[in-house]
Parts: sequence; structure tokens; C-alpha cells
Amino acid sequence: MAAIRPEGWLIDTAENREALRCPGGLLRAKDEGRILESRALKCTGAHDLTVDLGETLGVIPRREGAVGIESGETRDIAVISRVNKPVCFKVLDVRRAADGRLTALLSRRAAQEDAMEKILSLRPGDVIDARVTHLEPFGAFVDIGCGIASLIPIDLISVSRIAHPRDRFRVGQDIKAVVRGVEPGGRVCLSHKELLGTWEENARRFTPGETVAGIVRTVENYGIFIELTPNLAGLAEPKDGVRPGQSASVYIKSLIPEKMKVKLIIVDSFDADYTPGEPEYFINSGRLAKWVYSPACCPREIATVFGADE
Repeated sequence: MAAIRPEGWLIDTAENREALRCPGGLLRAKDEGRILESRALKCTGAHDLTVDLGETLGVIPRREGAVGIESGETRDIAVISRVNKPVCFKVLDVRRAADGRLTALLSRRAAQEDAMEKILSLRPGDVIDARVTHLEPFGAFVDIGCGIASLIPIDLISVSRIAHPRDRFRVGQDIKAVVRGVEPGGRVCLSHKELLGTWEENARRFTPGETVAGIVRTVENYGIFIELTPNLAGLAEPKDGVRPGQSASVYIKSLIPEKMKVKLIIVDSFDADYTPGEPEYFINSGRLAKWVYSPACCPREIATVFGADE
């Protein structure tokens, strides 16, 4: 089965460009049932999309703009918002219009239905590609295939707690995600933190006695939590003037695997507008049955169970 790709992944591929080059390529793609992509140039008052196909006029009628448009389950903004962005589609027909111009009738809905069939075959633990589409305080919405959206809740983005998903992601970013479950209607529940490494995998990057970079995440009366990596945070002694969101340089006093603790001392804290880096994945493909964050020597197991393979 072909992989599911977020909208925009195909547009610059040689195979896609070749299919768009001439009417013959479009017809071959139609016969083969292939999904293509190009840029939406405008949306008419009737909410039909005009798509860039060079000399051929590409049109996605409103009813073909997305799954659920005709029934009202999907709002028209899902079509309007694609203007000046890549859109996926299947070719329904290529015909000559009354003015003599070749016109290709396209369907984004058909491409989404094809993707949905593949999405329904996903199983818990599958690692998939995703593209961040927008960020809300409660989580990150991502495209998991042909514009089909899913949500990564904020508490499942990383082990280290963040104030907002923008602390970790940016719109348009390509990421990995892991499937927690697929509901009967096709809604996919996702997580992300399991791909960013266990406590031990992250702790191996550090050695007591080092002074390293961190981000202040939480300030409590008893101490200050400093993120060293998205899946590893340590506790520093209280210090006046330190605020959540600040960057920090911290001295590593000790790493205690059996307690999953990192003891820190803040050397300095300061305001800095650093862009979140790309995620560093310890797992980026395949399927997980169980992910254990805690070290084997730790009495308390912290784990995510996805279910056994079929």
C-alpha cells in the first residue's frame, strides 16, 4: 500500500511535474487513478477552485473541494483557505470548453477518499508523516494525508511541559507522529512524545559537571524546572527573577536514573527569541507496541502501550 502523504509533499516531485506538463500526462494519471498536486490560484464566488495546470485550465468544483462539503460537515473555509497553497486532486476528465481551451475537471474529494481508505487501515503504534497546519493552545493540528486533519494534544507533544504548541512546532513544519487509535468515523488520535527518546536516551547527552543550555518551563516555590531536551527536564534550585519561557545556562549537578531526576543550578537566565529547532527523533518509522520512558532501574514504570501487532 502506498504511503499516506500530507498535502504539499508531491508538488515538487519529478513524477508530479511530468504529469502536469501536458494533457496527455493528466489523462494517464486519470487512467492510473493517481493523486497529483498543484497550486490553487483562486477561489470563485461559487467556491470553485482554479488550479495551476499551465496551458490547461484546472477546475475543482465546490462539491469536489473536500470530503463533507456537500453534506455540510465540512465548511467552505476548507476550500477557500487553499488559495495560493498546494492542493491534491484526482483527474476526473479533460475536455475542450466552448471557448476552445482545454479544461481539466479535478476532484480533491476523490483524493481525500483515497487517503481515508489508507488512514482507516492504520493501527495503534504506526509511525506516520504529518505536516503542522495550525496551532491552538490545546494542541497542534496536522495534515496526515491529502488535507485530512488530526490533532496532537499539547500534553502528548513532549514529556517536558510547554505553555503552547508554538514552543515546539511552527506552521508548515514536517514532523513525525505515532497513532494512538483510529475511531470508527476515521478520526485519528495522535501522539508525538514517544518518538523523542526515553529518559536514558536523552540523559546520555549530558554529564555531571557540564554547563549546558536550557529553557525555563515552570517556576515553583520549591524549584525551577528547566527543559534540557523536549523529553528531559531537570529541577534547579530557586532563584529570584527567573521567569517561564526564558533561556538559561545551567550547571548539571547530578543525573539520578533510579529517580529519573536531573539536579541543576542556574548560572544565568535571560530573554531570547530562539526559533524551536527541528525535532530529533529516536524513532521515525515502523510500529510501536509499547514505549517505556522510565529506566529499567526505576521502581516506577512510565510507559505507553499501543497494543500487540496483529
